[in-house]
Amino acid sequence: MQKFGDFKLPQFFNYPPYFTLQPVRDTREKQIQLWKELILDYCKTHKVFLIGVEEDFPLFSNSTIDRSLSHEARETFLSAIVGEGRAEWLDKGHRKCLILWHRIQDWADIILQFVRDNGLEDSVMTVEEIRSGTESHGTELQGIDRTILMRALKLLENKGKLALFKGTSADDEGVKFSV
Repeated sequence: MQKFGDFKLPQFFNYPPYFTLQPVRDTREKQIQLWKELILDYCKTHKVFLIGVEEDFPLFSNSTIDRSLSHEARETFLSAIVGEGRAEWLDKGHRKCLILWHRIQDWADIILQFVRDNGLEDSVMTVEEIRSGTESHGTELQGIDRTILMRALKLLENKGKLALFKGTSADDEGVKFSV
């Protein structure tokens, strides 16, 4: 079985027909489900937040069997993830997809747990510290996409769990937790 580092690829990844959209509805639904799970699992494991349909994404081709997904297949599989609320198209042309291997509400919950675990209630941090500060090392928040982080923080702000404030630059944006 082919592997990408520690990431173990499923059996179907080496089965050539799964790199072609299947014409039979039941088979296509199973194919789409397998690809959705693979893409989300891979993105979570490798902390991938953005997939370009036209870019070289490791899962879109398999040199061992000399197969690549067509543009239509890539868009179909990503659109299925979007349909479940686990991704969003960033443009009308469906060229870039923001992957939400955790939904925004789940990211908000992870942030709250991070705050509690690190005793940061009633503390102030910069947005950048949440993404790359000492406390975030080894957590799911380490390296989180800024767009996703800001959306989760805004959700928490709307719930009264924190206050966002702007500094002189994007690096100075701050968060005052009130958990």
